[in-house]
Amino acid sequence: MEFDEVLARRRMTRRFRPDPLPRPVLEVILRAGTSAPSAGFSQGVDLFVLSEGASRRAFWEASSDASWRARASTSAGLLAAPVIVLPIADPEAYSRRYRKADKRGTRLFEVPTASWPTPFWLVDASFSTMAILLAATDLGVGALFFQLHAPEDAIKRALGIPEACRLIGGLALGYADATGPPASSSGRSRRALPDVVHEEKW
Repeated sequence: MEFDEVLARRRMTRRFRPDPLPRPVLEVILRAGTSAPSAGFSQGVDLFVLSEGASRRAFWEASSDASWRARASTSAGLLAAPVIVLPIADPEAYSRRYRKADKRGTRLFEVPTASWPTPFWLVDASFSTMAILLAATDLGVGALFFQLHAPEDAIKRALGIPEACRLIGGLALGYADATGPPASSSGRSRRALPDVVHEEKW
């Protein structure tokens, strides 16, 4: 698939079939996530992959409301996704990298985040997420980036994720189930280029 076609076809998939993803397909998608830009080549983003049924159930129990899970009409399509990927950002990896001699001039070497006007680890986790979304589209795999509806610390404790790490959301991967109703936003058109791009002045 040509790159412009990947961009045009990329959509958020909200209903999945439970069919497992072939391991080689999943590995290509995950490799794309590790190829995203990384500030200072800090490489402080990990991908936590949940593909076993018990692991996914533990994730959903920790990250979503029981009443939502019980409403099959709204939850079943997402709960069926065979793979969940959590992009995990490690601020301490960036602190270590930016303490090195070639980066100390930036003075971006302090944690907590107050020292970082734009936390590079959250940007990099977002880059990784976008690379995964595009790779999935290229391979004909549905993907959804979604919000985690529970306190971050509670999710980390339930899944054994180190306390210092940061979560930005979750990624569901799997083959799309096209039998359900269209997404509520599917009727919205994309803004025209002249409405989005401001050249030389606002």
